[in-house]
Amino acid sequence: MQHSNVQITTEDGTCPAHVLRPDGDAKWPSVLMFMDGIGMRSAIVDMAARLASAGYYVLLPDLFYRVEYDPTVGTKLFTERGSDAVKDWMSRVMGSANAANVMRDTHAFLAHLDSAPQARSDSVGITGYCMGGRLTLNAAGEFGDRFKAAAAYHAGNVATDSPDSPHRRASDMRAKVYVGGAKEDPGFDAAQQARLDSALTEGGVDHTIEIYDARHGWVPSDTPVHDAVATERHWDTLLSLFGTTLGDARGTT
Repeated sequence: MQHSNVQITTEDGTCPAHVLRPDGDAKWPSVLMFMDGIGMRSAIVDMAARLASAGYYVLLPDLFYRVEYDPTVGTKLFTERGSDAVKDWMSRVMGSANAANVMRDTHAFLAHLDSAPQARSDSVGITGYCMGGRLTLNAAGEFGDRFKAAAAYHAGNVATDSPDSPHRRASDMRAKVYVGGAKEDPGFDAAQQARLDSALTEGGVDHTIEIYDARHGWVPSDTPVHDAVATERHWDTLLSLFGTTLGDARGTT
């Protein structure tokens, strides 16, 4: 597997990103991967590497590039939510990756996939976790035909009264959508589940919403709520989704 670091020029600056792909000069189906709210770290890069090893060109951008941050503070979101450090993280750091900012960035991310010699720009999927899951659904609506598949895991606030709530753009989505929610998650409770399902159904979106017997944040290996069994289930659903929508993951010449 090949792993490189790139600098992507956006409207707001320069976004560092990881590129992971199989060996060789073939063109691979492309996946844009959005990190969770903790930020860029080895656990997230390892997830991108596993996805790439399955036969995909994976672009993993650091969505917090606009600010300085320490991802070790992000892990305290689970244990020290009321602390000053976590409050700063939630307002300043996570706020820098709001939907408007990341949607502007996504133009540049897609431009990278369009120009990368080993990426198939006609076969693009997107996935994300927590904050990145919500942004994944935002992007599926904002960019319509560009994404053939979109998968969001333990995402929150995806069907709220907010003007930028992803469910509002359901009618613009053309991707096949998979949403894996966590049990007892106030950010994606039964009311939001029903609201999202209704919006996707009314929008004619081919979609699946499943609730895992796991807690919010279960996929990355470095969270205190990581669940190995549920994580493997996540991999099964993600690879099945991409396998049926993005085409041959063996690469084309």
